[in-house]
Amino acid sequence: MPDQEPLIPKHGGYRKLKSFQIAQLVYDVTVRFCDRYIEKRSRTHDQMVQAARSGVQNIAEGSHASGTSKKTELKLTNVARASLEELKLDYEDFLRQRGLPMWDKGDSRRADLIARRPATADDVAAWVKELSGRDGRNGLDGLKALSTGSTSSTKSNYSEFAANSALVLLAVACSLLDRQLAAQAEAFETEGGFTERLYKKRREIKGFK
Repeated sequence: MPDQEPLIPKHGGYRKLKSFQIAQLVYDVTVRFCDRYIEKRSRTHDQMVQAARSGVQNIAEGSHASGTSKKTELKLTNVARASLEELKLDYEDFLRQRGLPMWDKGDSRRADLIARRPATADDVAAWVKELSGRDGRNGLDGLKALSTGSTSSTKSNYSEFAANSALVLLAVACSLLDRQLAAQAEAFETEGGFTERLYKKRREIKGFK
């Protein structure tokens, strides 16, 4: 008898997904950013951290659910995408409300950060430090605590770089999730979900009796 398609296919493995890896990096960066630049007792602080966490958690949950429900996988992946979009708006509001520039798509700094392929929040912090040095300012870590002797202009410089670097990572994560959603939707349309596989399996069993 030839190998048959399993009733519950392989699923999970979300840690290998690039979308999960970038979303997790966004979460780590956001926790640092909020602890430094957003009042800890404010609702905005909690909302930004929770939105970042939701992006990570829903990618993972969707991956786990894919074995028995492609529909649930698609739904949870879409929730992750929506959570990151919400977080993106919070970063944009942070820059706008403080009169800080938002890097446009053609800004060379965006391409530079993407080319570095940062894997951790420390990698992003090191890049911000290097960027600030190139900008002619003191090389302090913008994603960690600033020294008490920092000037307000330096502080603004770091908040600008920190927020924009998060937006760059969010753009990458959202792009990956858009592709992931398209692939999941196509798979659901062509392969169906658990109910369809169960029906097919029952027909196969009846056919062998």
